[in-house]
Amino acid sequence: MSQTFDFDLFTIGAGSGGVRASRIAAGYGAKVGVAEERYLGGTCVNVGCIPKKLMVYAADFSEAFEDAAGFGWSHDRSSFDWRTLVANKDREIERLNGVYERLLTGAGAQIMRHRAQLIDPHTVVVDGKRLTARYILVATGSWPTMPPISGAEIAISSNEVFHLPALPPRILIIGGGYIGVEFAGIFYGLGAQVTQVHRGPLFLRGFDDDLRAALAGEMRKRGIDLHFGTLVTRLERTAEGIVAMLSSGTRLEVDLVMCATGRHPNSAGLGMEKATVRLDRNSAIVVNEYSQTSVENIYAVGDVTNRRNLTPVAIAEGQAVADLLFGSHSRIVDHKSVPSAVFSQPPIATVGLTETEARSRYGTVEIYKSVFRPLKHTLSGRDERALMKLVVEPKSGRVIGAHMLGPDAAEIIQGLAIALKCGATKAQFDATIGIHPTAAEEFVTMREKS
Repeated sequence: MSQTFDFDLFTIGAGSGGVRASRIAAGYGAKVGVAEERYLGGTCVNVGCIPKKLMVYAADFSEAFEDAAGFGWSHDRSSFDWRTLVANKDREIERLNGVYERLLTGAGAQIMRHRAQLIDPHTVVVDGKRLTARYILVATGSWPTMPPISGAEIAISSNEVFHLPALPPRILIIGGGYIGVEFAGIFYGLGAQVTQVHRGPLFLRGFDDDLRAALAGEMRKRGIDLHFGTLVTRLERTAEGIVAMLSSGTRLEVDLVMCATGRHPNSAGLGMEKATVRLDRNSAIVVNEYSQTSVENIYAVGDVTNRRNLTPVAIAEGQAVADLLFGSHSRIVDHKSVPSAVFSQPPIATVGLTETEARSRYGTVEIYKSVFRPLKHTLSGRDERALMKLVVEPKSGRVIGAHMLGPDAAEIIQGLAIALKCGATKAQFDATIGIHPTAAEEFVTMREKS
């Protein structure tokens, strides 16, 4: 296959999508080159999903210690050391970097730890060398977007948060997406005083409104200071820390400001214009259902295409490209009904349509909802409520949305995602016997419409 070109496939970016495509392509016998200028594993492994989830676990211990008293446990005063957490987290990320390297080299792919740039549809320049490829895959992910406010340069993004030398006692988070919400819970759980500011009327746009409102209530119970419908207009450094001025007129004194105001496709400086690859107005690479760009032999997967910006989606897209180009069978990745979660305190998870989306699409829908106190908290004494919700299309009886706020939400919704993928009906949910006592059984025992 490599008589004319240096490589059959050249992948720019060694994140989840790029690594999967490269590894599978090499397994099919393709000669594969991979360029990565930062870190193997991409955002998810290094400054995203994995280290964030480890920090969520760390934050959860503070409530676990408190809850233990109701079950008869007593313990000395607990303490937390930020540097120990960061060091242990770094050791795990280093291990995962090695895993990704072995996945690629073990499959026969060649890794180049440099930036790659396109100079035409079949040629890239890496470390001053011109390399040609029959196919090129762009999998460069996304990058944090900093807000255009005065003083934004003294704030950090989610990239830097994983390497802070110490835990600041007072933290302001700007933004209402899942990253901002998750870190509000993380910092609070680790002992910081947390304020979160969001310009919209409620955070987590795109999630079901009942979940959004219920989570806001739970976060406020814990002591997180939420400001909705509010902008940060200016940041100033002072001898005591940072002063943030809000559009409401409030003046906040904090020690750290973290901006979680979205991410943008990481397509700049890659030579897309030289290869005549089409970008949309947000600089995302435009692709068809097979992840093919406007240039026949160039493909793109993951966040740089700004479709469903989730690690498992990027992996599925990368696998599909490798199968298409070198496995001789095509597969379209289904971007509908993709389950997702926010690892907040408590967590939320969702799959399918929200109630608003369902009403817009179908007109009339049936809603089943259950709000209850988790069994654990009958002894812990914690004032926390779980929420479970099903959205049903009445003509077919099909469950078209499942949403949850509460412990283990992501683990439970992952299972329900299979049911929705298979077109399960509410009657089939009702006919399923639950596991008792669990929170998950609520999804098969809800009978009253809301």
